[in-house]
Order: sequence, then C-alpha cells, then structure tokens
Amino acid sequence: MEYTHLGRSGLKVSKLCLGTMNFGRATPEKEAFAVMDKALESGINFFDTANVYGGGDRRGLTEEIIGRWFALGGGRRESVVLATKVYNPMNEHLDGPNDGRGLSAYKIRRSLARSLTRLKTDHIELYQMHHVDTAVGWDELWGVLQPIVDSGVVDYVGSSNFGARHLCYAQAAAESRHFLGLVSEQHKFSLVCRYPELEVLPAAADLGIGLLCWSPLGGGLLSGRILNPEWGGRSAEAAQHLTGKEREQMQAYAKFCREMGASESVVALAWLLSHKAVTAPIIGPRTADQVTNALRAVELKLSGEDLARLDAIFPGPGGAAPEAYAW
Repeated sequence: MEYTHLGRSGLKVSKLCLGTMNFGRATPEKEAFAVMDKALESGINFFDTANVYGGGDRRGLTEEIIGRWFALGGGRRESVVLATKVYNPMNEHLDGPNDGRGLSAYKIRRSLARSLTRLKTDHIELYQMHHVDTAVGWDELWGVLQPIVDSGVVDYVGSSNFGARHLCYAQAAAESRHFLGLVSEQHKFSLVCRYPELEVLPAAADLGIGLLCWSPLGGGLLSGRILNPEWGGRSAEAAQHLTGKEREQMQAYAKFCREMGASESVVALAWLLSHKAVTAPIIGPRTADQVTNALRAVELKLSGEDLARLDAIFPGPGGAAPEAYAW
C-alpha cells in the first residue's frame, strides 16, 4: 500500500479508502468484519462511513457494525483513520423539525455525539459535511466545528458534494478565523463523470484540499459487469439502458483493459490515482476478495499514452475552466 497526506494536513492515509455503505445492506455483519480485517491487513488505514448508512429504517446500522468491529480490540480502532458524515435525516424523531436535512450547529453537535456512541469511540479523525446547506452561513458552521476540533473530539473537517465556490467560501471564512478549514472534499468523479475537472479539481488543488472520489466505478459501469449478461441483476438491467454510444465506449474500454492485462475496475481506480489532486478513490467492496482485487490499482501506473487512449474513449470537458471552453 502507498500513503499520502490528506490535503495539506500532516495526516497520512492510504491511497485507497474503504467505503462502508454496503455494510448492513448488501454485506452482512460477519462479512463486513472480514472486509475490514482484510483492508487493515492490506494496509488500508482510511475508512469512510456516514451516520445515515444502513438505509431505510436502519440508518445508523453501518456505524454500529463498525463500532462492534472496533470493540473486538487488537488495535483495530488505533489503526484506522475514521471518517464519518453529517447532514441527512436519521429518522430518529428525537429532534422534531430539526431532524431533517441540514447543518445547523444544533444538528451537528447532536449528530456527532450519536455517531460517537454508535462507533464506540471518543473521537473522529475526519468529520465531513455530507452536502451543502445554503441556509447556514460559515459563521455558524465554523463556530460549531472549530471548537469541536479544538476540543480533540474531531481532528479534521471535510466536505462532500461541495461546488468549487463552496470550497472557496469555506476556506476564506476559515482563514479569517486563523483556522485550518477543510482538508478534504468527497466528490463524484470517475472516467464516466469528469465534470469536476472543470472547477472542483483545480480549486481543491489550489486550496490544498484532498479529493476523495465516490462512485469511482461510475455506478457499476466500469466494473466489468455491464457487458457480461451472466452477471444479471442490476448490471443486466443497466446494460439494457445503454445508448449506442455508451455501449461502444464500454466495448472499447473492455478492449483497452484486456490489452493492459487488468480488470476494468482496477484500471478505473488507477486512472483516478493518476490525478495529482486525488487523495484516494473510495472503494465499496462487498467481500474480502474484492478488497484484494482493488489493491492492484495502486500498483498499476498508467503511461501518458494510456491516459491519452482513455481520454479518447471517455472524453472529458477538456481540462480546467475557463481554458476548457474559452480562449
């Protein structure tokens, strides 16, 4: 495993981040334990979750599963850089009208306390705002988050699904408070979703904010299953909705990966790791074997020619704005 700093912080994290959204849904608790054990054994020290993971009326279940895994001991908690999130409603009906979506100081304090309880820990390395809340100003946000960091309950603050302008607003407000501000932004980014190259990636790089990539396999399009009818399930259903152009892209991509001698999913992750602004793609393995497969992405180094061929298959926006579309 290789490690890198999380944004401009001094914290070192693995170049693959273990996403846990499947835990409690597609992955039963026993298998989730095996996935986490395998990840830690393989050198993945960066785990990402959210207070709402578990789904439906089981929101919070994923954090509980991770907490029970930590409770097994053996240095598990001490070895993990733990990230969780706040924003979405929990369906706990504990806070009345304040239980909806949002980032009020009221919600953040209570959500953090409940996450700590579910996770069976007294601190979080990275606490992330799961989405933008335009109803809450940065005086309120940094007013609640900075004291939480100062107290040692949270080490660093990150964002998720922020636009480039929101990153700039956040850092300008943090600088006025002599506060570090955001160290990471978690964003949808893959070979089939390259919009962030226009604004988010350049802004994150300029501001020293590390990019964590969710849906790195494009919702399964880059998993290698989409053109294989034997897989069935959601992959087969998604294949039926491919346009002619998308099918041609998937066929060309599959051919490229065969020539590389690597699976489609590994190449997709390696492509993300080739971007300097990217700290880590977030992998979402359902089994321990899928963890092993993802590890190959760190070893696969794509050449300039490889990257050019991938650009030809999946054309991006042309680079950073405004140069991508203006003189």
